[in-house]
Amino acid sequence: MALNEKRWGILYCPKHGLTSTKKRWAKIEACLKKNEIDYDFVQSERPDSVVRLVNMLIENGYKTIVIVGGDSALNDAVNCLMSADKATRESIALGLIPNGIMNDFAHYWNFKENEIEQTIDWLKEHRVRKVDLGCIHYVNGKGEKCHRYFLNCVNIGLISSIMNLREQTRRLFGSRTLSFIFSLVLMIFQRLDYKMDIKINSDIIKRRVMTVCIGNAYGYGQTPNAVPYNGLLDVSVVYHPEMTQLLEGFYLLITGKFLNHHSVHPYRTQEIIVNKAERAMVSIDGRLMNNPVGPYTITVEQEVINFLIPA
Repeated sequence: MALNEKRWGILYCPKHGLTSTKKRWAKIEACLKKNEIDYDFVQSERPDSVVRLVNMLIENGYKTIVIVGGDSALNDAVNCLMSADKATRESIALGLIPNGIMNDFAHYWNFKENEIEQTIDWLKEHRVRKVDLGCIHYVNGKGEKCHRYFLNCVNIGLISSIMNLREQTRRLFGSRTLSFIFSLVLMIFQRLDYKMDIKINSDIIKRRVMTVCIGNAYGYGQTPNAVPYNGLLDVSVVYHPEMTQLLEGFYLLITGKFLNHHSVHPYRTQEIIVNKAERAMVSIDGRLMNNPVGPYTITVEQEVINFLIPA
């Protein structure tokens, strides 16, 4: 029997280590039933099972795939879609119910974690917008040419180091807030700048840089003017400020005025070439990747994913 094309395939990615997982899904399930949504449901047991489950939903013919998760799960989903043939990809609409540690791409569209009913009402309207994807092209440790797509951002340098520290301390403390604060304290003992050689448009940057954010969307506040449908990437290059200026920078980041800091240099481009970024960690949509070997390039592909947006 053919699958009903209006039937949703839902992948639930619980926040591991939290006791509210069952209650969270119960609320979502109640809203789905209230809205008479026809759906099938699968749950990821581990972060590395997301790819397998998304591919299963694609292969089984679901035309609406909804991820209940955060930026990392959404990143896995778009990379699965980009691995499918173009006809299959263009027949599928991707939806999101935010449920992750980081939900930056959801926040861009005003999807909020605690407004489940509103989110499902919007998804039910099935308003589709084609969105851009950024892509990092690199060589891995085995000498293989690789690429990885992203919806939100790529971070190079300090912010990726903080994400790494936060992940390690979260396992220790079990608290997002405590882990973030402790990560900032540990940051004092970390390398705060990196020797980089970057080409953006006609500009060549050869100097010590604290962090670089290449944003297709908000970039966790570092590329606040980026939009994922103009065929361009926003780039924020942050030089090494003094400690007092660093604290000011975090304040501006939290208040949404990051680009006002004098150490932040913004760009807008279609391509970034990173010829060198010595010992600088790289993260994609909030998840650390194995550092590229040698130079790497970051580009944008315009309007390649069907995304369900608010009505």
